[in-house]
Amino acid sequence: MGLSIIILAAGQGTRMCSDLPKVLQRLAGKPLLAHVLSCSREVAADDICVVYGYGGEAVKEAVTAPDVRWVLQEEQLGTGHAVQQAMPETPDENRVLILAGDVPLLMATTIARMITQTPVDEMAVLTVDLDDPAGYGRIVRKDGKVRCIVEQRDADNEQQKISEINTGVILCPADKLKAWLDNLRNDNEQGEYYLTDVIAMAVASNVEVHGIKADTWAEVMGINDKKQLAEAERALQARLVDELMQQGVGFADPARVDIRGTLKCGKDVFVDVNAVFEGDVELGDGTKIESNNLIRDSKLGARTVVHSNCHIEGATTGVECEIGPFARLRPGVVLADKVKVGNFVEIKKTTVGDGSKINHLSYIGDAEIGAGVNVGAGTITCNYDGKDKHKTKIGDGAFIGSGVELVAPVEIGAGATIGAGSTITKSAPDEQLTLERARQTSIKGWKKPGKEGTS
Repeated sequence: MGLSIIILAAGQGTRMCSDLPKVLQRLAGKPLLAHVLSCSREVAADDICVVYGYGGEAVKEAVTAPDVRWVLQEEQLGTGHAVQQAMPETPDENRVLILAGDVPLLMATTIARMITQTPVDEMAVLTVDLDDPAGYGRIVRKDGKVRCIVEQRDADNEQQKISEINTGVILCPADKLKAWLDNLRNDNEQGEYYLTDVIAMAVASNVEVHGIKADTWAEVMGINDKKQLAEAERALQARLVDELMQQGVGFADPARVDIRGTLKCGKDVFVDVNAVFEGDVELGDGTKIESNNLIRDSKLGARTVVHSNCHIEGATTGVECEIGPFARLRPGVVLADKVKVGNFVEIKKTTVGDGSKINHLSYIGDAEIGAGVNVGAGTITCNYDGKDKHKTKIGDGAFIGSGVELVAPVEIGAGATIGAGSTITKSAPDEQLTLERARQTSIKGWKKPGKEGTS
């Protein structure tokens, strides 16, 4: 029997106070809906359908999902109505798993438990116990078996005392669900078609409904406002960091790290406070990340040290490199082994050879730097002429003095030395000292201009 997953993602989310549809609010760097889709793919569903509404095409465009069947709910008339929109193309022989696009922390292991513990011709609802269940639909049981779900606004005084609540996750045979949805009524306070009403219909049809409890509230919490979004962010970050610590990664403070993508770490990696990792990041064995760093879509080699307050994006390093503090590596930077990039250095689209150093206050863009090169403080490559970018090449063992301007396109030979303060516009030969300085002149009798009205 196949599995169809229907993700309800049509709501506006007015409590977010945002023009962005609720399911596109970002959690750990990705839209809420993207997290639910990732979980769906982990359980190997053969049919994934997203019911969208508010935000229209923006929802489809924001989430790359070629394996998804999209269905528009033009009017938001309740969760039951939303599921109805997806059912015509859902195979009758499948089981249907209904998820919510604003419940992003649900784990595939929990879904797998629901599937394995529920006979194929029966039904399951995922529940959780809350100390304060106010606002949630209550699970009404009799003799331990689920009999129905009563929404908060429709619950009587006794039902409101029930602590077990509905999470919105339901597993059901598709053919039975189609029949029950056709019998839904909207004679309730909200005038909506409640999906939860199918629970009572299942019971009336002698179909057993299994109430399967989630391990934690955090896993099944819905996101309705920015406060809950922040709470979910911390819960997810705690989960991600805990997984890495179990693999041996060290954190100075697990609560002060943000992973907004995928972080892969080797052995003996250490991460200090306030580090942010975005996109796909890989840290080699023994890498040390000091405080206040942002690293995005980069791969750092073994035993590399990133000192405090660096910004690294789209870069790759070899082993035993040293970066920062206050350095910026932009996309296209490739550092070989044992390269030193010091404070207030910005590098873009540049390769740097083994053991080379760019220690202070420099901008290097569109360059090829050989091995064993020393780039002095305040050196810049003038790579842009206002229209096109041009390349600078520096040969092995070259020494670039302080305050040098290399006007590209230009090539500095192997072993060459460029005198401090030079502006180099022509290629410099191997193993020679090249200087370019204007004659120094002092003007006799020159006086500093005074302010207007002073003598």
